[in-house]
Amino acid sequence: MARKQKGADGDLSIEEALNRANAHWNAGQADQAELFCQRVLAAWPGQADALHLMGLMAHAYGNLDLALQHVRQACQAPRAPALYFSNLAEMCRQRGLLAEAEQAGRRATALGPDLVAAWNNLGIVLQESGKLGESVTCLERVVALHPNSPEANNNLGNTWKRLGRLDKAEAFYGKALSLNPNYAEAHSNLSNLLAEQGQTERAAAEARLAIDLNPRLGDAYINLAAAEMSRYRYAEALRWLDALLAFAPAHGGGLSARATALKHLDQLDEALDAARRGVAASPENADVHNVLGQILQALNRFDEAEECFERALRLPGTAAESAQVNRATLLMETGRKEQAMAAFDAVLDAYPNSASGWFNRADLKKFSPGDPDIAGMEELLRPDSGQSFKDRMSIHFALGKAYMDAGDDDRAFRHLNEGNRMKRSSIAFDADATAEWMKSIAKTFSPALLKTFKSAGCDSSLPIFVVGIPRSGTTLVEQILASHPEVHGAGELSALQRLIDSLGDYPGCAARLGAEDFARLGRDYVARVVKLAEGRPHVVDKMPANFLYAGLIRLILPNARIVHCRRDPVDTCLSCYTKLFSAEQAFAYDLTELGRFHRGYQDLTAHWRKTSPKDRFIEVDYEAVVDDLEGQARRLIDFLGLPWDEACVRFHENKRVVRTASVNQVRQPIYKSSAGRWRKHARHLTPLLEALGIEP
Repeated sequence: MARKQKGADGDLSIEEALNRANAHWNAGQADQAELFCQRVLAAWPGQADALHLMGLMAHAYGNLDLALQHVRQACQAPRAPALYFSNLAEMCRQRGLLAEAEQAGRRATALGPDLVAAWNNLGIVLQESGKLGESVTCLERVVALHPNSPEANNNLGNTWKRLGRLDKAEAFYGKALSLNPNYAEAHSNLSNLLAEQGQTERAAAEARLAIDLNPRLGDAYINLAAAEMSRYRYAEALRWLDALLAFAPAHGGGLSARATALKHLDQLDEALDAARRGVAASPENADVHNVLGQILQALNRFDEAEECFERALRLPGTAAESAQVNRATLLMETGRKEQAMAAFDAVLDAYPNSASGWFNRADLKKFSPGDPDIAGMEELLRPDSGQSFKDRMSIHFALGKAYMDAGDDDRAFRHLNEGNRMKRSSIAFDADATAEWMKSIAKTFSPALLKTFKSAGCDSSLPIFVVGIPRSGTTLVEQILASHPEVHGAGELSALQRLIDSLGDYPGCAARLGAEDFARLGRDYVARVVKLAEGRPHVVDKMPANFLYAGLIRLILPNARIVHCRRDPVDTCLSCYTKLFSAEQAFAYDLTELGRFHRGYQDLTAHWRKTSPKDRFIEVDYEAVVDDLEGQARRLIDFLGLPWDEACVRFHENKRVVRTASVNQVRQPIYKSSAGRWRKHARHLTPLLEALGIEP
């Protein structure tokens, strides 16, 4: 006899009550639907159909944890249908519980081999778990059954993208959008693909369109932020991420992306808070642990960072490769070269096509002719290798370095030229406007202005600025200085740049500032960096581009020392051309533009040389340091007014963290092989030499 339950509608059977609950739910009457479900559960606690419907309602209203609680209980029923397990798989996936999601998805397909939704949900779970071959099998089955389903084509596109088959991914996204031009998820996924191809403007446009179509699509905000970060527009990225977190404050991916943007802005305390909130929101998500590890690494909390990377490695998902590379990079930055090489070898054993693994490993080793690693990297550039735009670019730079080590100039420059061409195509840089801008800086910070406000700034002598063109010896000089017990090397800080950005137009803003403004800016800068000094009297800010701001430094921090590093112009530019920088160096990816930028830099630093007090501004030539390390080190320490310390000539023994492109060079004693290096490559450098005014 069917159970009855009593209510305002009289005695109803369980079946009748469930029918009414479903009817109300389908009509959009959630309150009435829930009322009938509650009446069923009062009469029959644990009734699976009522629990499942309650789970669907909780999910629809954004209460994922309650939804999971209801649907899990529904699936415990002896004859729970495949649909319930399929829905449980999708809810677990959304909660980041990939292992449980996979188990539920496999149960769903076993119970209902003809249930298309089950294969679809399992395919997505397997995709996010990194089981991409199985994911393709599931999703191809769905597309075969529903070839005109935009969702099925979009999902299969996602798996092909993760497999590195960007051509196939783009085709399936295109099919999805041809079937439904207003399909927000497909526009968002296409944005992510375009960003990997270096088409950041189109990527941003697709993500914005996705947001217009579905303002609550979290992935679209994250993809738009990623496109902005790839253009170094971190403040704009934060704006979109904050918009996401305004309606989804516990979005793990959004919090992790926000942590990454804040890290790039050197706002590490805020970044750490966002990353920890991301982990709290998605504790089983490998990506958020990986990002937390990167933030802790930036804060020099290496043991904790390594634990996060290892936690990411143990969790299901596609973050394992990135986490393993990050762990190896941590070992490299902290001077554990042999362990780092072993760690990169482990990366390539597990992921033979890992472009980031090959790229970082290449910087650790010296290549010889016939090195099998060279052939291994060449394989990654085959048309069918599935490497993204960014990964192909990285491999070109790695091969350029490898062939240059091996003495094969023609192949080296073939790869360097292509890698630089690719990078240059992805960034906006106006060489003419930049040259005029540097001229305007010298004109603005005239001798008269510098004299008028020469004593206006903050009187702290804490900061030491090491400036120059990248690859001119700035890391070497910082390492020498930071080996002194009274000096801490803080690396490349963006603190000064952030202060200047807050002022608006530079250098025009200088004309609007008075004595109190200069003093306030100096105090603000010191407040930002004092904790980085770790209790020492001096802290080094080794941001090379601060050569653009030497005049402003003089006005806001008149007692700060500025060390200008110089090196042979062609050697400097060649060294820049061989590096794929992690930070923005937009001038560095075209030989003519490199030379023109260097000419502008020479003119501007000549102006600082003429206008700066000799006890506050010193110039150090890389070649002089190479020829006479102790003499130049003593000259630097004397300039700082510090007692001599022998540790300064044993700088390569300093175990401090180094995060620049010179990370591996400063772990070695001084060497002379890089002085005059350009001459043996001269025939490949004609555009650079012409731009520098040097006879080829």
